[in-house]
Amino acid sequence: MKEIPIIIPAYEPDERLIRLLKDFKEKNVRDVILVDDGSSVEYKEIFQQAKQILKEINGTLLIHECNQGKGRALKTAFSYILDNCPEAIGTVTADSDGQHTIECIFSVSNELMKNPNNLILGVRNFEEENIPWKSEFGNKITMKVLGYVSGIHVSDTQTGLRGIPRGFMKELINVAGERFEFETRMLLESVGKYSIKEVPIKTIYDSKENHQTHFRPIQDSIKIYKILGAKFFKYIFTSLSASILDILIFTICCYLLKEGDSASQIAIATIIARIFSATYNCAMNYKVVFNSNEKILSAVSKYIFLAIIQMSLSAIFVIGGVKILAPISEVVVKIVVDTVLFFVSFYIQRKYVFKKR
Repeated sequence: MKEIPIIIPAYEPDERLIRLLKDFKEKNVRDVILVDDGSSVEYKEIFQQAKQILKEINGTLLIHECNQGKGRALKTAFSYILDNCPEAIGTVTADSDGQHTIECIFSVSNELMKNPNNLILGVRNFEEENIPWKSEFGNKITMKVLGYVSGIHVSDTQTGLRGIPRGFMKELINVAGERFEFETRMLLESVGKYSIKEVPIKTIYDSKENHQTHFRPIQDSIKIYKILGAKFFKYIFTSLSASILDILIFTICCYLLKEGDSASQIAIATIIARIFSATYNCAMNYKVVFNSNEKILSAVSKYIFLAIIQMSLSAIFVIGGVKILAPISEVVVKIVVDTVLFFVSFYIQRKYVFKKR
């Protein structure tokens, strides 16, 4: 019989965890896995109550001796399911702070049952009036950045209510990230492997009750945006190193060809240098930056076509910009034009040239 265990990572929870477990008991929900992520002794009573309820519903309590983070708590539960629940087709993760009602958990579970090879996200509506502006603003920024760097378009980037296929759990155990940034890595790891389906859920932001959070605004945000920016920084590094290689090879060629005609020397050196640097740049973008599985010949041909178009557009816009913006220097115009094209090129390479199929 197919099963979908429910994982609840908890660090120093309050009575809302007990209410959720009682709801599970009332609805006869089985296979609930609670992870105590190193809570202090002050929360012993809460977990004693939780343990008793879990015993009644065939649930499991897993314990970390010290706090290791939400990502590690999820991985601990993934490992337990993979080792002990052979009938499980996946799992549903839910938070312990009252944000996820049992009805919403059921909605995500049912969607995973219907789509066992998809990543299911329970998404909140950030347009509702009771949403704190910081949460709404933060989600919108993260949503835009995530879409630009990865092509993933989701309504709620940090939702903790997720339906995760069994095969994906096996992969996620080895994915870096121990705290809240792990959920961002999960989205990035799904690209080209698992389609994402969204399920609308209730948006619960009660300032009086839902105030408890272990999300560290500065440290955890830095980790999340560091992950999101990793691909783009690789792109920048690859582009800069390709430029350095181009100049280096150009210099060597000019030295070796110094006996010849000056114009021919420069032309030949430029062509040789550009062939080597473009080959390096293409290979690095294919394997390192975008980790593409596109057919190599298709990717190379599209890369060459894009390079020609980008070079042509650069010349056209610089020439036009100099005429329109005179007396601004053509160097300044070129810097602005090429910077814009640099960002556009990243998007095109990610979406069309080195895409993941």
